[in-house]
Amino acid sequence: MSLNPEQILGALSEVMDPHTKKKLAVTAKNCEIQLNGADIDITVPLGYPSHNGLTELKKRIETALAALGLNLKSLDAKTAIQTHAVQPGLRPLPNVRNIIAVASGKGGVGKSTTAVNIALALLNQGARVGLLDADIYGPSVPIMLGLSGKPKSLDGKTMEPLVGHGLQANSIGFLIEEDSPAIWRGPMVTQALTQLLNQTNWNDLDYLIVDMPPGTGDIALTMAQKVPLTGAVIVTTPQDLALADARKGLRMFQKVNVPVLGVVENMSVHICTHCGHAEPIFGENGGRNMAAEFNLPWLGALPLQLNIRTQTDSGNPTVVADPKGEAAKAYNDIAQGIAANVAALPRDMSGKMPTVVARKT
Repeated sequence: MSLNPEQILGALSEVMDPHTKKKLAVTAKNCEIQLNGADIDITVPLGYPSHNGLTELKKRIETALAALGLNLKSLDAKTAIQTHAVQPGLRPLPNVRNIIAVASGKGGVGKSTTAVNIALALLNQGARVGLLDADIYGPSVPIMLGLSGKPKSLDGKTMEPLVGHGLQANSIGFLIEEDSPAIWRGPMVTQALTQLLNQTNWNDLDYLIVDMPPGTGDIALTMAQKVPLTGAVIVTTPQDLALADARKGLRMFQKVNVPVLGVVENMSVHICTHCGHAEPIFGENGGRNMAAEFNLPWLGALPLQLNIRTQTDSGNPTVVADPKGEAAKAYNDIAQGIAANVAALPRDMSGKMPTVVARKT
């Protein structure tokens, strides 16, 4: 039986991506097919970086092609990260495809550590990634990335991001003295955040991860209402107190039409450095249960582990310091889950919509 490319593409377009839970968006332009008799080699486009192989997707494609009498010899993927829709009335930044807020609603749950490791995990998976420190009062990105100094300006108007471990970054911590507090009222804080976002020359980013401040105050509201966000990630511990505030942060994003990409449970279990004993000192399954309560993706759990703290404090976060360790694996899995959930969102169509100009006649 002779098969034409349209038949093969038709079969592939019915395959469900196990990560996005959507059918493969294959076309004659973005899918490479090499046919040699009944054997076939395929390269498909994916809207997210993949770090743990294509095993499940390959099985599904094999099944679809077997129905056509074809034998899949090899499967490759090319990452094609698209720009996705943001809040109504806003447009994505021209040099940043997707902005993702990492929020907690409460301080002290390890949100910043989670944000920087997620950003580094996406970077290691092949994406172009930046990290914006939106905590004006308590910036921590400079320490976590081991960076110091002030951003350079080539034109006197904009700033070049500093780069740590390959990650583009900016923070108010680069602009003020290390021990100087930001004693600013709300409007000044909002202006500072807006400048950090819009006056940094982010260089062709797939993802800009924003380390949000705790709470739902001025900065959080500015991010949720005025910054073009693709989505938000909620970080919590299993503790009831942390969950109560995490719910508030979650509802804030929902009210301003920012998709919540999922829930991460940090400090889910304490791992003893001496004997390896695991103890859930903050409770169990709080984040997982909250995700189920709001019908949100459960992205994964991270341990309360001494190494994570010491590595991050030294400017060498876990994903970089121990890339093959269990904690790094957890960060990588969470990062891929976030990227896949972004890929499942509607594409940004603002640039394709015609501009309507009203004229007096």
